[in-house]
Amino acid sequence: MSAIGIRAPAAPAESAIKPQGMWLRNRTWDTVFMTMSVFLVPLPYVAYLILKNVIQAWNLPDMDAQRISDISRNGVNLVVALLVGGPHMYCTFMRTALDKQFVNRYPMLIRSSIIIPIVVVSLAFLNLTLLLTIFFFWASIHVLHQVVYVVELYNKRTDNKSALSFWSKAIDYALVLTCLFPVAALKISQGSFEIGTNDLASAIPTFFQQPWFFYAATGVFGVAAVAYLVKTFQEWRGGYIHWPKTIFIMITVPVACSMPALENLDTAFQGLNTWHSFQYLALTFYIIKLRHQSGDLVKSNPQIDKLAGGRNSLRLYGFASMMLVGSIVLGVVVYITVGIFDPSRSINARFDTAYYTAILCFLWIHYYHDHFLFTDFEAIEREAK
Repeated sequence: MSAIGIRAPAAPAESAIKPQGMWLRNRTWDTVFMTMSVFLVPLPYVAYLILKNVIQAWNLPDMDAQRISDISRNGVNLVVALLVGGPHMYCTFMRTALDKQFVNRYPMLIRSSIIIPIVVVSLAFLNLTLLLTIFFFWASIHVLHQVVYVVELYNKRTDNKSALSFWSKAIDYALVLTCLFPVAALKISQGSFEIGTNDLASAIPTFFQQPWFFYAATGVFGVAAVAYLVKTFQEWRGGYIHWPKTIFIMITVPVACSMPALENLDTAFQGLNTWHSFQYLALTFYIIKLRHQSGDLVKSNPQIDKLAGGRNSLRLYGFASMMLVGSIVLGVVVYITVGIFDPSRSINARFDTAYYTAILCFLWIHYYHDHFLFTDFEAIEREAK
């Protein structure tokens, strides 16, 4: 009651979040976070080129072209890791290791995760090239798995039986799961697949470093692409085309297919990583907010539930970013340790070892957990009710 005896009006309740129509959330949200975020892809590569040219213009002594390229590349890697890569990696744990329901449902998954840091640290010191080869293969599978997950979430937003038939889904998945590999297979077949200062072709069996590998990857992708175009035309003529899903696929596939063609593969993949991470953060925070809205999250993680109660997702993003401290500390320790036990390694080689150790210990756990999260296709539908 106010001082003059009139009750102040109650603050308007926050409107409930609920998917609209065929969208995961609504037209604006899907467009910004799922499709038009594609414009983030070239930013790391453009930043790399600009930084390299700036350093070259300084004409610093003892700065050859390779060292300038390495400094520029590593600088971009750090920025991407701090802004989106790291937060996206750590926000997974808001839904897994920090969530009582998930831990109770998958106790062996949580316990077995400790094996991953042991493998990463061992390979980082013994065979960094093999570590990076496994990393980029698993990263490719992870990125494509997320795309498949988003596609299936869109499928949950329609009841049309033709659009949900076995062959319709199979064609969508075949196109998505093969789009990264034709150009990458070409480089591997030529015996050249360099990531930074590491030639991953040396860790790839020579059996795959043959023209047949490129022809096979291109042939499978080509068949999937033709089948997808035919299927999409039929859906359009039949009047049951799922436009949000179709646009998402038709933007994702050309971008993913063309990225490996760039000369600096490390920074090229950072472009895909930026886009992937941005989508992942938006989708994860959306699902967390839906759980907060339903009252389910407070039972399994009260701290995250409080953070999810804000008007936007900045508090969730801040919490995920703060967890980067663990990776930074680990990276510094590894960098110093490598310098002590292997002083012959160059500064850039030591940086690569420290960077990938600090990142991959947690990133691979993130991959591991996501293979389970990406099977929960009712995450949006269930929590939105």
